Amino acid sequence: MDDSILVVNCGSSSLKLALFDHDHQKIASALAERLNQSGALARISADDSSVPLPARANHEQALAALINAFKDRGLMTGEPAAIGHRVVHGGETFREASLIDDETIAAIEHCSALAPLHNPVNLAGIRAMKALCPDVPQVAVFDTAYHQTLPPRAFRYALPEHCYRDWGVRRYGFHGTSHAFMAQQAARLLGKTPATTSIISAHLGNGCSITAIRDGISVDTSMGLTPLEGLVMGTRSGDVDPSVFDYLSSRGVSASETHKMLNNDSGLLGLSGQTNDMRTLCDLADHGHEPSRLAIDVFCFRLARYIGAMTASLGQLDALVFTGGIGENSARVRQETARHLRLLGIELEPDLNRNHGRWSDGRINTADSRYPVLVIPTNEELVIAREADRLAAARHVNPDG
Repeated sequence: MDDSILVVNCGSSSLKLALFDHDHQKIASALAERLNQSGALARISADDSSVPLPARANHEQALAALINAFKDRGLMTGEPAAIGHRVVHGGETFREASLIDDETIAAIEHCSALAPLHNPVNLAGIRAMKALCPDVPQVAVFDTAYHQTLPPRAFRYALPEHCYRDWGVRRYGFHGTSHAFMAQQAARLLGKTPATTSIISAHLGNGCSITAIRDGISVDTSMGLTPLEGLVMGTRSGDVDPSVFDYLSSRGVSASETHKMLNNDSGLLGLSGQTNDMRTLCDLADHGHEPSRLAIDVFCFRLARYIGAMTASLGQLDALVFTGGIGENSARVRQETARHLRLLGIELEPDLNRNHGRWSDGRINTADSRYPVLVIPTNEELVIAREADRLAAARHVNPDG
């Protein structure tokens, strides 16, 4: 066994790995795609090399191949000291990361009804790693755990009590590891402690969510029972009138078809009719493609509207923070969103915004802006690695605790 920490993130047909040393510095990462399909492939980032996979490789086969590749390249000298897994939904059971045992696995399975597209494949990765490394402590880090501090006024839906009591219908929130990282990093950049820092954190990628963080604690967030609610996203609609299901049913569209449309065919892709990639949309809009321009406009307006709404959950605002692939890299999205927030006194400095804040330690606001605006690269893998290391070390100190 060496002192590395392995982070595992399983998708339905993909697998991401990240390897960290004992100082939590990333050594390497790897990606396997098209799992359980013909043409499965995998690559390691350290030397940008491909890794052979069996035909129609599953998660366990891909994990075995990539771990052996790490060892063949000298990136690992033995089994890792700890393994951290991203798990999407922890329901109300998990308020923090958890060492994985039979009880943890059963609880994750129970939560699969809330995340049927995510938790089963997360469990596939857990079971595969337990088979490959049975003696290595493994830790589950939940997207939902950070949001378990939401007060009832923020997490309860205005539905009959039994919907919550019997079926757990409530707002859970997601991207928790990213928002937690933003709270820590923003506090550092602002020269404060997390416990005295209040921010609005906008995680914008193919999936998008926004969170109000008050004194380091999540107090409101946009995603709900599932990751479908909230902001406009790459292929997800975000908020829609629930009656769309009955309305489309009357037009011959089944509930399952509507659900697939809202998750896979909507958002930026649905509005533009072209793509869910913001870079491509901006290029198309600049060349006169009106649906792409509309997609960007709707995306930014809905984001700004949610930013305004999140202020209701804060006693003060120390900064607005952008992160995620779009949040970190799209100056256009940040600028167009800020234009809707003039009433809040938010103003961006164009040169700083275009350069992602590199000149000013993350700040992209003007000197006259009422609130600081920061661009902070997210690092969910690092959060998972730290949690896996922490809990594995605690297990070593107190193996029966």
